Amino acid sequence: MSKDPLHGVTLEMIVTRLAAHYGWPALGEQVPIRCFTHDPSVKSSLTFLRRTPWARKKVEGLYLFMLKELEAPPKA
Repeated sequence: MSKDPLHGVTLEMIVTRLAAHYGWPALGEQVPIRCFTHDPSVKSSLTFLRRTPWARKKVEGLYLFMLKELEAPPKA
């Protein structure tokens, strides 16, 4: 089994989960790219991210951060 947390996770799953967790406005603040800030959709985001490696890296990094945040025990 792979130790890579991105193994088996599609870009569509990443964008969908980030949008559900943060919402499009906050996602656009975290990763300020036009496909998140102007008329956002999963489809337009996937088109852009597949063509733009630096943006995809940022989105994947935010996804990994979100996973760690969700796994962390709640602070008292």
